[in-house]
Order: sequence, then structure tokens, then C-alpha cells
Amino acid sequence: MAFIIIAFLLLLYPVIIERTEKAAIIRIHANATSAMVHDSIAKYYGNGFASKVTRLCKVRGTDFATRHGAYEIPEGSNALTAMRRLTRGGQTPVRITINGFRDIDLLCRRIAAKMEFTEHDLRAALADPAVLEPYGLDYNQAMALFLDDTYEVYWTTSPQELIAKIGRNYSSFWNDINRNKAEALGATPAEIMTVASITDEETNKLSEKGTIGRLYINRLRKGMRLQADPTVRFALKDYSIRRVTRKHLGVESPYNTYIHKGLPPGPIRTTSRATLDAILDSEPNDYLYMCAKEDFSGTHNFATSFEEHSRNARRYQKALNARGIR
Repeated sequence: MAFIIIAFLLLLYPVIIERTEKAAIIRIHANATSAMVHDSIAKYYGNGFASKVTRLCKVRGTDFATRHGAYEIPEGSNALTAMRRLTRGGQTPVRITINGFRDIDLLCRRIAAKMEFTEHDLRAALADPAVLEPYGLDYNQAMALFLDDTYEVYWTTSPQELIAKIGRNYSSFWNDINRNKAEALGATPAEIMTVASITDEETNKLSEKGTIGRLYINRLRKGMRLQADPTVRFALKDYSIRRVTRKHLGVESPYNTYIHKGLPPGPIRTTSRATLDAILDSEPNDYLYMCAKEDFSGTHNFATSFEEHSRNARRYQKALNARGIR
């Protein structure tokens, strides 16, 4: 009996003594083989550890073709623990954080980097009218659906399933109360999302966002062009521009609100609940113009007349010139 115990311990010792120095997510693709899983483990922990884990999986009779998913092997795991994670543990959720993505290509690329599907798969799903129709959006407005937030999904989640989960968050925000607030402003939820996206590009100051959102709504009501500098940067795909000048204003794009009346076709970035609440709950104002303050505080001077705005603008232009910003 003692011999059997000693033999058992000698066999078990190698698989329990070596422990992982870091955590890693092991992704098992559909119809994966033992060799494929071995290579995935070896990438993080080396061939020796990977061989121990896959041998234990073989003893357990694991068919990796049925374990499609992503599984975390925690720091400090031995081969026995790793085997248990891969053979009977639940999938490890993927955390996707949306935070001010400035175009749909970037959004799809960043999300797909954490998922099994490709960015092309996600774009294709968003381009399907039936996918966005329940939310009253089209492809140009697709970024509106992705409220800034953190979402947990499984690596194996399909693009359609991901959109449905994110869509539930969108629908939760756009309940009857908030839809009625948007209607009182003479706008649809999709239009408010676009106004909010421009507002976010104008300022990081939450205290100003309601005022700026109202200002743009005022211009829309009067049939004025928005003349929003952020839409020009978006049209040019150049966010390094600090001073929008005449040479920039001529870019032909439906997003150039210096040329085209009304809102651009869709948001110019993802936005947050905080910005939306600030606009929907904002106090009425008569402002039609805004200009960054000459003290570079990140806040703005607001004006109801073009004459007042021109004075504000001259002070700001003078400050730009003094700093050599062109």
C-alpha cells in the first residue's frame, strides 16, 4: 500500500508543483483539437506545462470540440487546476468598454479585437437594416447604439447577440420618459444622440454640455447651419486640428455642418448617459453662438447675437495668435 501511495505521489507531484506566474485567457475555437489547445497554452506557459495539462485532459476524456469558448487560467494555477478550468469550468466573460470612439471603423476594430468574430463580421451585422431597425437607427447612426459603458459578454458571442445586448442598454435609456423629453425638444432619440456626440467633442465640462446641446437645438429650430468645428475634424478624419480655418471649411462631406444645413447623417462619436441627461434636462436658453474662452480653460463664451459672438471670437483668435497656434 505504501508503495502504491508513493508511486501515486510521484506521478502527481509534477502536475501540482509547477504553477503559473500569470493569468491567461485560453481560447478554444469550434472543433478545436488537443494539439490546438496545447499550442494555445504553450504560448503563455511553455510546452512543458502545456503538455501536462493536455495529458490530464486526455485522461479525463475531454473532447475539445465541445468546449468552444474562452477560459481563464488564474495566476498560481497548477496543471491540475488548469485542466479543470478547461474541461468543466464556465467561460470567462469578456469586458468591452465603449468610451468616446470617434468612428464606426475604430469601434468595430476595438470590439472585434476581444471577440472571436472579426471587425468585418460586426460591420456586416450593423449594415443589415433589420438589425438596427428595432432601435430606429440606420447604418450611419449605428454609433448611437453604443452608449459609453462597460459590457460583459462571452468571447463566442455573435455580432448579432452583442448588438442585441448593447441595444437593450440603449432601449433602457430611451424609455418613455426620455423619449418624451426629446420630443419636447423637437427631436428624435437618434437626433439627440448626434447632438450629444458633437457636444462631447466641444467640451469635457459636464456643466456646459446642457447649454451647448441646447444651443445646437436652437440653431436647428431656426434653420441655421450648425457650423460645428468638430464635424469638420470628423469629415477630415484629423483630430489633431486645433484651429479650424478657412482651408478646412471647404471639405465636401455630409458631415461638414458649415456647408450643409441640419444634423450630419449620424453621430461623430459615441456618447454617454451623462451627456444625454445634461441635454434632455437642460434649462432653455437663447444662445446661438459659442466660442472657446481666451483663457484656454476649456470653457466657452456664449452669445445670442452675431455681434457679441464676433467680439468673443476676436479675443480667442488673438489668444491663439499669441500662443502661435495655427
